[in-house]
Amino acid sequence: MHRFSLAGRTALVTGAARGLGRAFAVGLAEAGADLVLVDLPGAPGLAETEAAVHALGRRTHTYAQDLARTEELATLADRIRTDLDRTPDVLVNNAGTAALERFNTITPASWQQIMRVNVDAVFFLSQRIAEHMIADGVRGRIITVTSKNALVAEAGLAHYNASKAAAQLLTETLAVELAPHGITANTLAPGMVDTPIDGEFPFDREAFESAYRERIPLGRYADPDECVGALLLLASDAGAYLTGTRLVVDGGVLADQMPRTRFMPPYRSALPPGGAGSEDVRP
Repeated sequence: MHRFSLAGRTALVTGAARGLGRAFAVGLAEAGADLVLVDLPGAPGLAETEAAVHALGRRTHTYAQDLARTEELATLADRIRTDLDRTPDVLVNNAGTAALERFNTITPASWQQIMRVNVDAVFFLSQRIAEHMIADGVRGRIITVTSKNALVAEAGLAHYNASKAAAQLLTETLAVELAPHGITANTLAPGMVDTPIDGEFPFDREAFESAYRERIPLGRYADPDECVGALLLLASDAGAYLTGTRLVVDGGVLADQMPRTRFMPPYRSALPPGGAGSEDVRP
């Protein structure tokens, strides 16, 4: 499995305190990478992520940074390069934010907050890290976590949907411009993942989630660890020829335009129990 090894490399993960960010950090450490962990000042769970990485024998550098403060991101990238005395080999733009609001109640402040974190931070951090990669001759990987909402709309999330779609096309542009330097840029688009979600829900959340699970062909939300394999493919030599693409990890939601199977009789194999039997059925 040397193709998936990240031994001797360093990966930077934003939004690393919990959820997908923690799963990604631990998965990268399991593959041999040292970690740069970035999250909000005082983010609960960041120490636990550090401990999980250390338990795997990998090193960490941790930075408290509000990614909405776009003007500080170049300085953050420069500081990381100086502190490590090297450029990270892998950048995982995982941090994101959302707000459940009808389109006609979205304020300029709410719109701008979503865009600053989900689009501006992705661009300006990627821009500066890529500059360091080029200067240091690092054939790096830039991976941006988008969502199935980059591909299909969902009511109550106009600004979030728009931000994730923007991040997708932004990543494709980076892929084209950075390819001459051997740097790849791809997105990982999860569906519904069983992670903590902050904020108020102006409807029956339990009923919504039950209905949504019925909509997923695999019948359940993903565990964060189930997204790690896709990330490792994009981060490692195994995915060296993948750039400008997206990996969708959604349990089959986007493949099923009409959830008809719940109204159909249960599928039963036409083969007898135990297989096709012992008879010779060759023509």
